[in-house]
Amino acid sequence: MATLTARERRAEHRARSGATMDMNLVSLIDVFTILIFFLLSSAAGVETLVSPKAVDLPMAMAEKAPKQTVLLVVAGDDILVDGRRIASVAQVMAAPDDVIPTLKAELDVLATRQAVRAENKADQQAVTIMADKQMPYSLLRKVMFTCARANFADVSFAVRRRDV
Repeated sequence: MATLTARERRAEHRARSGATMDMNLVSLIDVFTILIFFLLSSAAGVETLVSPKAVDLPMAMAEKAPKQTVLLVVAGDDILVDGRRIASVAQVMAAPDDVIPTLKAELDVLATRQAVRAENKADQQAVTIMADKQMPYSLLRKVMFTCARANFADVSFAVRRRDV
């Protein structure tokens, strides 16, 4: 019988035992878990509102990030609440009353639908108005008056952030 070198003996032993090298995936899974956690936590900090093309927002030195509220958009000839057409601007401007009935009805429905925890619920709901910078003041006054009548007195205005 021929004598084998140490290397040959190890190769023969591996061939007989059929042992293959296993890959340790635990550390790889840990790295991916940390990566996913980092991506999710960093992506949650950025909140922006999508502005329709018909709305030219005013510039401002905004400090606060937008919060999740009911979005009221005055775009072109329509008034939209959360993407649904509520009224036309021409009809609202022609009406002598300051309350916009269809807007008030929609805000009343939204106030009952919002799932808010009891300890965080305030007396007044929040609304964000996204309107063109050339919007007539009389229309803005009617929209804000209607929001206040529907108990949406926490009003925010969407603006474009001016870089300093």
